[in-house]
Amino acid sequence: MRCRCTWSKVFSGCCVCLASRFRAFRGPVSFSTALSRNLCRLVPGAMTGANCVTHWRKMFEQEGISEPQHSSEHIVSHVLGGKTIHNLAEETLSRPLTTEQKQMIWDLCSRRLQHMPVQYVIEEWDFRDLTLKIKPPVFIPRPETEELVSLVLSELTKEEDVSFYVEKTQCQNSHRAASPLFLEIGCGSGAIILSLLHFFKQSRAVAVDKSADAVTLTRENAERLCVQHRLQESQLNIISDSQELARVCGSVDVIVSNPPYVFHEDMSGLMPEILRYEDHEALDGGADGMDVIRAILLFAPNVLRDHGKVFLEVDPRHPEMIQNWLQEWPSLRLIYRSTHRDICGKQRFCILQRS
Repeated sequence: MRCRCTWSKVFSGCCVCLASRFRAFRGPVSFSTALSRNLCRLVPGAMTGANCVTHWRKMFEQEGISEPQHSSEHIVSHVLGGKTIHNLAEETLSRPLTTEQKQMIWDLCSRRLQHMPVQYVIEEWDFRDLTLKIKPPVFIPRPETEELVSLVLSELTKEEDVSFYVEKTQCQNSHRAASPLFLEIGCGSGAIILSLLHFFKQSRAVAVDKSADAVTLTRENAERLCVQHRLQESQLNIISDSQELARVCGSVDVIVSNPPYVFHEDMSGLMPEILRYEDHEALDGGADGMDVIRAILLFAPNVLRDHGKVFLEVDPRHPEMIQNWLQEWPSLRLIYRSTHRDICGKQRFCILQRS
């Protein structure tokens, strides 16, 4: 998208100059407030949404911000009332911004200049069919985790005795309604469990996380989606609170988790957006990335019904490690069923089943 304004180079240069001037201020208030106020004063009254997308994309590129085009588009479209820039009419993008719109875009973009993830900047994100509230430091759901949900739905709905309800179409394979009981370990924003409850209209679930922020955010999202009456959230640590968790959840049909699985030595190599803003405990899986995974597998037989399943998102090195580990624990009665690859071809998802 080409800038339609003759003063674009001047404006872009001023942006870079001010960004460099304020780069030393890394606090979330002093930096963003000072930068956005100074930048906003430079903007002519006829600035449009299309101009903003172009200018901020260039600004983000020059400042080394990842995904500069998408970042710019998401922020501008959010302020202008669209899910994405493509949802906005050409008329909306070419219309001069109001003072309030201009200031809001500048405030949000100045946060992105500090490497704040765009999901935190706009405070919401789409996950499958849901729009979720997102707050730091709660872990931001990734596209791979959408694939995990798709895998769970595919596996559960292909069972011979399942009838399920999607949107307004009821698909029946038997006379009883499918209402599996779910447990999610490490719920974060609630993306996984809320997607499952959105699909299985009669199911109930328990969602736990050791982070109070995560539990609160899951509850808020459940209320926004009107499924709070079918979800019980608890602040529990699978490693230290396993007995209490077993008491809270009782028997379940499915355990699903995107646990912390990053190898500790790999943590320092994560992107600045992740290291600066996201909860490290939601990422760091210990020396071999298996600390929480092992805890889940040790716990699962205590609550899974016969033939109940465990669905995990893991590091590509983990499927083989999990299978080797299970050979040392035959008493768990957990059978490793299959490994599934993500869209990039990496071994990302594991399915286990209680015998």
